[in-house]
Amino acid sequence: MKKFFILIVGVIAAIVALCMTGPLVGLAFSALLIYLGMHYYVKAKSIFSKILWVVIGLIGVFSAMSNVPALVGLAALILLYVLYKKWNNEEVSFNTLKVKESDPFTNFENEWAKLTK
Repeated sequence: MKKFFILIVGVIAAIVALCMTGPLVGLAFSALLIYLGMHYYVKAKSIFSKILWVVIGLIGVFSAMSNVPALVGLAALILLYVLYKKWNNEEVSFNTLKVKESDPFTNFENEWAKLTK
């Protein structure tokens, strides 16, 4: 019964994700415009080029605000990922950060061992 429930929810999430393909593409394009605007604004030397890249970034921001329904599609894709992991009896973890020990002497010993090799 559990696999049947996962299958039904997965099918519904897949349908929602497919219906939201257009807004997801629009949101990705908006994110690209925002990234390009910020990236080239930092590299720009003249005032005119800085203004141009700010305008391009603002176009991306306004376009992203109009693609808010894409967040539903994004949530459906995340749900599909979680259901896929549950279907295969795998652990679902979104924590990809590795926490190092806070003891500075342990970190020093590790770095010293790397330097002496």
